[in-house]
Amino acid sequence: MWYAILGTDNPGSLQARRDARPAHLARLDALREAGRLLLAGPFPAIDAEDPGPAGYSGSLIVAEFADLAAAQAWAEADPYRMAGVYREVRVLPFRKTLP
Repeated sequence: MWYAILGTDNPGSLQARRDARPAHLARLDALREAGRLLLAGPFPAIDAEDPGPAGYSGSLIVAEFADLAAAQAWAEADPYRMAGVYREVRVLPFRKTLP
């Protein structure tokens, strides 16, 4: 089943996000290579493709896991979570309808 992982950034965590990004992307690439990643990306803190020093307010990942517990465990082990980028992580079952 698909699960939406919503990470909400801590204020002032842009440098921690930058530092942890390579490890975060490596985990996403592993999901993509396994055919289990639907989409992933950050939420710019301002209305701009590149928010510069304003940074990001969080991220969305939609990926396939065996069950909710597996999705939660994966989300809790994310390098952004470990580095203190995310202050909160929510994992919700997701049903893709379109396209």
